Parts: sequence; C-alpha cells; structure tokens
Amino acid sequence: MNIRLVTPAPRGSRAGNRASANRWAAILRRLGHRVTVSTAYAGEPADLMVALHAWRSAAAIAAFAAAYPQRPLVVVLTGTDAYRFIHSDRDTTLASLDAADHIVGLHPLVGNVLPARLRPRLRAIIQSARPLATRRPARRHFRVCFAGHLRDEKDPLRPAYAVRDLPAHSRIRVDAYGGAHTEDWAAAARDEMAINPRYRWHGEIAHAELRRVYTRSHVLVLPSVMEGGANVISEAVMAGLPVIASDIEGSVGLLGDDYPGYYPVQDTAALRDRLLRAEADPRYYAALDAACNARRHLFTPQQEHAGWQRLLADIEAANPGPGSP
Repeated sequence: MNIRLVTPAPRGSRAGNRASANRWAAILRRLGHRVTVSTAYAGEPADLMVALHAWRSAAAIAAFAAAYPQRPLVVVLTGTDAYRFIHSDRDTTLASLDAADHIVGLHPLVGNVLPARLRPRLRAIIQSARPLATRRPARRHFRVCFAGHLRDEKDPLRPAYAVRDLPAHSRIRVDAYGGAHTEDWAAAARDEMAINPRYRWHGEIAHAELRRVYTRSHVLVLPSVMEGGANVISEAVMAGLPVIASDIEGSVGLLGDDYPGYYPVQDTAALRDRLLRAEADPRYYAALDAACNARRHLFTPQQEHAGWQRLLADIEAANPGPGSP
C-alpha cells in the first residue's frame, strides 16, 4: 500500500512524536509498504493514512476522510489527546477519532478515556526500544536520569525538588536531558542548578548519547502528569534500567498495577522517599529491577513490528485491492 503517515513534529525534530513516526515508517516499509512521512496533508493520493495525534493532526485527518471516504484511516491517540484535548477540545478530538477506522493506543488502559462507541476500534501497540547489552552504573554517585522535554506535561523539575536537602550521606544526583519548550523553562532549570548541587540540566542530546547515559545511570524517573505511553519507559526497561514513575494511567498501563516504583503524581516528598529507598535498600532496588525485567517482552522491537503487522493485515483483509503490496 501507499501509506501517508502524518505527524505534527517536523523533520529533524527530536520530539517523541517524530521519533515514533520515523520508527513506524521503518516498520511499515519492512512490511513491504511505501510510506511518506509529512506534517500536513493536501489531498495527495494514498491507500491509507496513519495520523499521529487526533487533535494536532485534525486538519489532515479531515482532509483525507473527505478526499477518500472509502479508504482506511488509522489515528494514533497520544497522551495529550487522551488526557487533555479529549476534555479541553472534545469536539475536534472526537471528530478525528470518529473518522478513524482503527485507533491505536500506546498502552492498554487508554480505552478508559474513549466513549463506548469507539472502544471496538482501539488496539494497543506498545512502543519498542533496542536492547542495551551491558550497563555500568556510576560508582561515585547514585545517578538518577530524567529524559524528557521541559514542559508542563512532564513535571520536569520534580526530581530536582525531590533531591533538595537530602541527608549529607546520600550520593543521589539527578541528570536531566531534554530541550526546554520555552525560555521560562530553561531559566527555571538554570535557576535550580544554581541552588541545587545535586541537579544538572544537560539540555537536548542525541539519542545515541542518551543511550550511553542509561548505561551509567541507576534509576530513570518519569514524573509526568500525563503520558500516552512514554517511549522512555520502553528505553529504560530495554536498557535494564529500573524506573520510578508517577502513578498516572499511561505509566501504569505499561508497567502494571503492581509495579513497586510508583509515587503519587507531583508528590515531592513521596518521590524523595522512593529515590532514597532505591539508593539505600538493595532488596527494593532488586524488586524494581525484577519487575522491569518481567515486562521486558512487551517492549521488544519484535512485538511492536508484530502489532503493526496484524493491524495492516486486518486492514488489507477488509480492503482488498490493487493497493496491497
């Protein structure tokens, strides 16, 4: 098939939406399809559209549905779709989802936000990451990694707040990686570094370098207030890096209800307690490690490839014709 894959993130962006789109395009090409990735749609011929982000890609979704009403349309539900725009701009978001023949969610609990009429169209395809063979955590410090852009949804300074005024014997240090969405966020990170010797913001780095950071870290912390199924969890688990995460649905959907590393969202004291326990209690750290390893099979490239393969097979079975590869 000739597939148009639409993402709101432009070429060259290190935003998660672009990384996901590029990875999916590679998967679809390996499955034998022709894929064009773009940020907009102007009526170009396509056998299938895969649109990432129901709200931000609403214009492209509506244009494809109008131009090719009989051709299949897949909409990928992101975190801001599921936990912001479905409430703040419900009409636009639901119009995109109603137009979709299939809805892809990035964790299995995301159907909880959908109207009952849309749930039969939903399937979860969890994002994958390449494994890392070895990890050599730093010895001098207990390294806590935050990987994400500095923006409201990520609650990015929560790890910094959690390591203020720790006991003098603690070796915890927080290393934060990711670009600031606004100058105010950049200024806030710089101000925090000036008063908090345990926190360092490194800005945006290449993905290959971030993978090296994982090998030197002891824990990844994901403090987000909303996530659609964060690929950073996939990255950490496949790197053998235990996770401490806020107890939002997007993280629970990936790590499971009984994962021992949650803390209440935006609760600085609870996050501090989790980090100190991970540093000082070998049995707790081993429990985090074991729980992540038990979920590892969910995040392999093979399972993500298989998820898209099943979806495309179902689409082709329902839409036989010359567009099939």
